Amino acid sequence: MLESQVSPQLSTTEQRLRRWRLILGGGAADGIGGACLSDRDLAMDAALGALYSNDESPEMSQERRGGLGSSSPKVARWLGDIRKFFPTSVVRIMQQDALERLNLQRMLLEPEMLEAIEPDVHLVSNLLSLSGVMPSKTKETARLVVRRVVEDLQRKLENPTRQAVLGSLNRATKNRRPRHNEIDWHRTIRANLKSYQPEYRTIIPETLIGYGRKRSSLRDIILCVDQSGSMATSVVYAGIFSAVLATLPAVKTSMVVFDTAVVDLTELLQDPVEVLFGTQLGGGTDINQALAYCQGLIRQPQETILILISDLYEGGNNQEMLKRVAALVASGVQVIVLLALNDDGAPSYDCRNTAAIASFGVPSFACTPDLFPDLMAAAINRQDITQWAATQDISTARA
Repeated sequence: MLESQVSPQLSTTEQRLRRWRLILGGGAADGIGGACLSDRDLAMDAALGALYSNDESPEMSQERRGGLGSSSPKVARWLGDIRKFFPTSVVRIMQQDALERLNLQRMLLEPEMLEAIEPDVHLVSNLLSLSGVMPSKTKETARLVVRRVVEDLQRKLENPTRQAVLGSLNRATKNRRPRHNEIDWHRTIRANLKSYQPEYRTIIPETLIGYGRKRSSLRDIILCVDQSGSMATSVVYAGIFSAVLATLPAVKTSMVVFDTAVVDLTELLQDPVEVLFGTQLGGGTDINQALAYCQGLIRQPQETILILISDLYEGGNNQEMLKRVAALVASGVQVIVLLALNDDGAPSYDCRNTAAIASFGVPSFACTPDLFPDLMAAAINRQDITQWAATQDISTARA
């Protein structure tokens, strides 16, 4: 990052000193390479110092308080500065650090602040957690910010999801004994090219491949999502994937979110932004109650995939929750537990519950968004999900 902004007129030694000066900050470090800093470097240094400068006193050094102060215009200016000096990936890190280190949650409650921030999935989760205390004007801006992130993620995730899910549905529903009006002629011809008869210029179809039997849905998919604070980014990705799956006519998709109450957001799936603002991040956790609700949605157990996205810290009746999972599995429902659905890895989770659930044959693991389409394809094809996870170098919980 710093190398790309080095002036070509500086010698190698001066460039090295400049980098160290920017890394170490001001004060005593001014003697290291302060003379090598350009006006742009000084402005960049001020932006870094506002967030990362140390207090001089040893007893205060642990706090590492910066110098943005309480002025809203100053914070807005700083947000603009870091976007000017640093690439997007660095800007996002600095924004997150500002939220955590300088307690700048208030900057998410003002429209002019939101307009200056580089949006990402972590920002969306912060906005959702604050949506209940936002002024109406700010909430309008927040929706625009959330929509930008959601649309960007949809562009990246929609095609892989559609291709993986529809491809697996096609493979899962091939009809090898079709009636005449059910024959898939393109697949049948490809499968029988080896039987081509040159003298008759025709193919002898030894194998007929047909379309699957038509019904309202080939698979029922239920995403049951824990909306406690630790699951914030997982809620965002789950909402987006649910909205994508809901556009596929071959599957029936339901999305249920829960804390100590259960909310069915299925009717909102045509707009993932509405889905996300329908969540209420934070609060307690009652997994048993949520699974009870999901049981009521199941009409075809053998054709139902239930994805429970939770860290499994149960605040309700833990024993009843485990019995309910066992009952779902026994009825034929394919149950998968995702301890997280994000790029950050697995959070803290309840090891005893993951082990107990693993004893029912239910895999539990963290999944990144880029692997989720393949996971759904594997589930639709009734693959061994534990084995699938192993091929992806994903560790699953064991009994």
